[in-house]
Amino acid sequence: MGSQSVVTTAIGFKNRKGQVVVRNTGHRGVDLSQYIYQLACGKCGHNYGANGSDIYERKCPACQDGEPGFVL
Repeated sequence: MGSQSVVTTAIGFKNRKGQVVVRNTGHRGVDLSQYIYQLACGKCGHNYGANGSDIYERKCPACQDGEPGFVL
């Protein structure tokens, strides 16, 4: 069986908490070699920024008690 790699920074990627990648903002994040991506919550619609390396585990700061995101 082959393994598939998932690109969590791809536009439209949705993590298991329902957070969807909208775009790469082009701004440097705080983690090494990371950029800030705009995420939108699939439940409440809240938009916020997150390091690319955090997308897979993000929870919405507005409705899921997630960590605060970057201001866009």
